[in-house]
Amino acid sequence: MATLLSVNVGMPRNVPWQGHNVYTGIWKAPVDGARMVRRLNIDGDGQGDLGGHGGEQRAVMVYQIDSYAHWQRHFGRDDFTYGQFGENFTVDGLADDEVCIGDRYRIGEAEFEVSQPRVTCFRVGMRLGEPQLPALLVAHHRPGFYLRVITEGRVRAGDEIVRTREGRHALSVAAVDALLYLPDRDLDQLRAAVDIPALSPGWQQSFHELLDEADRGGTAAPPPIGREPRWSGFRQLKVVELVAESDGVSSVRLAAVDGTRLPTPAAGQYLTVRVAGAGDPAPVRSYSLSSDPRSDTYRISVKREPHGIVSGYLNTDVTAGTVLDVAAPRGEFVLGDGTEPVALISGGIGATPVLAMLHQLADEQSTREVWWIHASHSEAEHPFAAESHELLASLAHGHEHVFYSSGPVPDTTTVTRGRLTAEALRALRLPTDAVAYLCGPPAFMSDVTAALTANGIDADHVHTEMFGALAPNNPGVTDVSDRRPHPPPGEPGTGPSVTFARSGLVVASSDRYRSLLELAEACDVQTRWSCRTGVCHTCITTIVTGDVSYEPAPLEPPPTGEVLICCSRASTDVVLDL
Repeated sequence: MATLLSVNVGMPRNVPWQGHNVYTGIWKAPVDGARMVRRLNIDGDGQGDLGGHGGEQRAVMVYQIDSYAHWQRHFGRDDFTYGQFGENFTVDGLADDEVCIGDRYRIGEAEFEVSQPRVTCFRVGMRLGEPQLPALLVAHHRPGFYLRVITEGRVRAGDEIVRTREGRHALSVAAVDALLYLPDRDLDQLRAAVDIPALSPGWQQSFHELLDEADRGGTAAPPPIGREPRWSGFRQLKVVELVAESDGVSSVRLAAVDGTRLPTPAAGQYLTVRVAGAGDPAPVRSYSLSSDPRSDTYRISVKREPHGIVSGYLNTDVTAGTVLDVAAPRGEFVLGDGTEPVALISGGIGATPVLAMLHQLADEQSTREVWWIHASHSEAEHPFAAESHELLASLAHGHEHVFYSSGPVPDTTTVTRGRLTAEALRALRLPTDAVAYLCGPPAFMSDVTAALTANGIDADHVHTEMFGALAPNNPGVTDVSDRRPHPPPGEPGTGPSVTFARSGLVVASSDRYRSLLELAEACDVQTRWSCRTGVCHTCITTIVTGDVSYEPAPLEPPPTGEVLICCSRASTDVVLDL
């Protein structure tokens, strides 16, 4: 018979960690007497990151005393106390390889249902001072699990734990955890998992995505973040044409040095360019392809930014015959197949990737409704005006709407004086089943996305492209820096160079930093992570060129062309899409 050994609670608080403060509730401590368990929590308990912990699906965390003994042997420690693994219930029995998703248990006055394994997160390693623990919990098949509350009631240490119902398909917690985090997944088990009503919605969605990938002919592995690049590293391309598109915007057309046809990109992808003539070390920047994907050359269109070293060089110093180092087209902001209406929405130079999409639609003589919506300061600063107008005219169901915030407005029904506001978008009456592709300044994309969803377009049908730093994902960290990226403090490193392409920063790696993630954090480059041990793949990043080594090795390797920065270091000079 299983037994509840301890009830543990703790409210979230700020905890110093690696020079930051982390708001976390993982410090749990045993309580005396009975505690009321409610639908969302135990009285006196709380979580710092409600995106990954707590709530109806994760109301109570369970961990086993047998796993305590396992980790004491593994780490050679004898200082563990109840609640140290962040659990609310420390139990004798209920092993992860025996308890199944959907099992129900009576404990004291309350009844519970097993909803999912533990969310793999860095905080449990932080709590025990064992940074690799999140990966080890998965690798050793000892994650622990969450309960949802079926019947509220009081529980206390010493209560017996009685199973009242078995879960559908009898998939254990350890097996379900391995399905998400480990390679060589069993498709039959994946299909069984999505047929368990008790499995939490987040895990259901992840497994549906894995099955969708398998149904498309791929493997049952996490969907790749980037498409397979057509060549590795950088390749020399030469400038064959320069065109002034508007005030401050010039197009640079590139061709293979040997005259061969360049690989066909997907409409909406970008090039990463290393510009040796613009500085030392050579700066690296990314620019959307604005050309027809069927062209045998590539076109990038560059807005000259004040004090922009690279944009200034490409606008004024490049000439026909200049050779640039260029990485293969990359990016997942691409035009999808379908028959539903398409809304191509851009602000300023953000027109470049959606213009490539418009070219593809025109090439295909698409019968889809196509809405071209562009915002610019003025006619003089409107790139590709004639080109986009001509392409739209060739489509059976093209709609053109251009907004100028200042300056004169030409005598045409397609141009309006004013800003592209939520009210202006609402007046256009876009079809609610449209798929939208947005590119422009971050505030522009945020405002337009909100307006589109408010007008009935599904949020999943709104796709955005951003070339600045991606929004950080640093769970629980309350003091994320807003400083501009900079070299790390102290003496410069002596290791391979690391280029953060989105941040425009090149630094030498150093043994002071255990991973590329720690180096990025020292440079105030915005990052995305969760487990910090190669399990969750939140930190997955495109690597344009170079090689890395892993420590610890990830439980599942990332796709080709991607790297897990949380557990890797540069082996050679690398360029990262950060």
